[in-house]
Amino acid sequence: MTRLSPGQSVVEALRAEGISYVFGIVGGTFLEILDALYDAEDIKFVSTRHEQGAALMADGFARASGQPAVCIATNGPGATNLITGVYAAHTGHSPVIAISGAPARDVVYRDAFQEADHVSLFRPVTKQAVTVNTSERIPELFRHAFRMAMTGKKGPVFIDIPRDLLDGAPIEHPDAPPPSYRVHQRLPADPELVAHAASLLAAAERPVIVAGGGVIQSGASETVVLLAELLSAPMITSYGRNDAVPNGHKLYVGPLGRAGAAEAGQVCARADVILAAGTRLSNFTSFYDNRYISAGAKIIQIEIDERELGRNYPVAVGIQADAGAALMSILEDLQSLDTRPDRAAWAAEGADLRAKRRARLDNESTWSGTPIKPQRVYGELRKALPPEAIMVLDAGACPAFGYDRLDFHHPGTLITPLDFGGLGFAFPEALGAKLGRPEVPVIAIHGDGGFLFNVQELETAVREGIPVVTIVMNNNVWGSEMAYQQALYPGREIGARITNPRFDKLAELFGARGYYVERAEDVRDVVTEAIESNQPAVIEIPVDPDELPRPARLVESGR
Repeated sequence: MTRLSPGQSVVEALRAEGISYVFGIVGGTFLEILDALYDAEDIKFVSTRHEQGAALMADGFARASGQPAVCIATNGPGATNLITGVYAAHTGHSPVIAISGAPARDVVYRDAFQEADHVSLFRPVTKQAVTVNTSERIPELFRHAFRMAMTGKKGPVFIDIPRDLLDGAPIEHPDAPPPSYRVHQRLPADPELVAHAASLLAAAERPVIVAGGGVIQSGASETVVLLAELLSAPMITSYGRNDAVPNGHKLYVGPLGRAGAAEAGQVCARADVILAAGTRLSNFTSFYDNRYISAGAKIIQIEIDERELGRNYPVAVGIQADAGAALMSILEDLQSLDTRPDRAAWAAEGADLRAKRRARLDNESTWSGTPIKPQRVYGELRKALPPEAIMVLDAGACPAFGYDRLDFHHPGTLITPLDFGGLGFAFPEALGAKLGRPEVPVIAIHGDGGFLFNVQELETAVREGIPVVTIVMNNNVWGSEMAYQQALYPGREIGARITNPRFDKLAELFGARGYYVERAEDVRDVVTEAIESNQPAVIEIPVDPDELPRPARLVESGR
C-alpha cells in the first residue's frame, strides 16, 4: 500500500495496466493528473489538436495493439468532443478508457462553468460510465473500468472525476497487478450445442463460413481455415472484417455486405448451412433481409454476447462462447465424424465465384484515363502495399470502394468505422494504430471531405513524428450524398459539390511530405516512396467525380 496524491493514483492505475500513451488536450480540471504524468517516463502524454482526435487515436491504438488505451479531456465541450471517438470505440468493441475532469462538487446543479451531465451523455456509447464520488475510490474505480473494458465483448468505459477530488489529500493506493482484479478466460462452448452444430455441418451440402470480428479478437483465423478445408466450405467475411481470414486462401470468396463483393453475396445466398462465427450479422453485413441469408438456411451463430444470438435471424444453434474456443470444439467434433457428403461440386462453385471476383478486380486494374477512377487506384495499391500493412478506411464514397478491392493476409490489418460510419475517422485512427504497432506501415484512405474533418491532427503527426501515410482521393464532392441525390432526385443536386485546397501543399505547410498523383501508373511508386520515407505523408489523387458507389438506401431496398 502506497500513499499517493489523487492525480498520482490515477497515473499509477494506468501504469499497472501497461498504458504507454494518454491522448488528449490539456485542461484545467485535471492538472493534477498532468502534473503526475510529467514525472512518468513510461507514459507519454500525446497532445492532440481536438478531443475527437484524441479519442479516435486511443481507439486506433486499442484496435491495432489489442491492448487498452486512454484518452482524457476537460469538462463541458472537452468531454462532449470525445463522444464521437468513444462512439467509434463502442462500435468497434475497443477497450478505451475515456477520462474527463468535472466541475467541483460544490458548484454542481448551479449551471457552473462548462458544467454538463457527462455520465448521461456517455452512457449510451460505453459499456459503463461512472463518476468518482470520493478520492479514496480512484484505485478501485479504475480497476473496475479496465475490468469492464477488457472482459467479454470489449468496449469503452468513461470515468468522470470532479476537480475537487483531484485537489484532495493523499490516498492509499494498493499495489494490485491486473490479474488480481480482472481474469481473462476463453468462454467455452456448451458441448451439446457443439455436437449439434457439428452434426449440421457434417450433413450440409452447401456450408458457408461467415467470419466476423470475434474471429479476430479470439485469434481464430487458422481454426476457421481448418474448418473450411475440412468442410470444403467457402469462406466469406462480415462487413469491415475482411482480415478475419487470409484473403489469399483458395476457399476465400470475398467480403459480404454493403460495399462488399457481389460474389460473396451469391455464395452465401446458396448456402444451406451458415456458420456465423463471431458476428452478429449486422446491418451492413446482411441488411436484415434474405438477399444473402436465405430464409431456408440453417444458421449456427457463435457470439460472446448472448444478447446477439438469434437477434437478427433465427438460429438453428446459438452458441455463447469465445469464437476461437467454440470453433476449435466444433472442429474436433467434426474430425471424429466418419460420414461427410461429397462437396466437390460445391467447392467448384465457390472457386468459380472467387475466380470471377479476381478477374473483375484485375480488369479494373487496366482502366485508363483521367481523372483516375477509384477502382484503378485500389488496383495499384494491391501491388504496392506490403502484406503486413495496416489499412484504415474512412467513411464515404471513395474509401467504400476499398472494401471489395484490398487484400488482407493477417488479422488485425484492417480498421474501419464499421456501422459507426463517421467521416474523419481514418486519419487519427491511423495515428493511434501506428503508435500501437510501430513496426508495420499504416495507411489511411480518405475522401477529400472526410480528410478535412480532422486535418488539424497533421500537426500532431509532425510534432510527434508519427509516420502515417494518408491517401486522399479528391473528387470535390460529398460522394455518398451525391450518389443518393443523382439516384433519387436527378437534376436536383444541392450541397454536394465542394472545393478543396491542394492537399499535398497543405501537408507541406504542416511540415509533412506531400505528393500529387495524376497518373494511375505512378501510384505504386509514390506509395512505396511515402512508406519508405518514414515521415508523415499525404498523397492527393484526383479521382473521377462521376464514379460513385451505389447508394446504400437502394442496396437496402434491393432497387
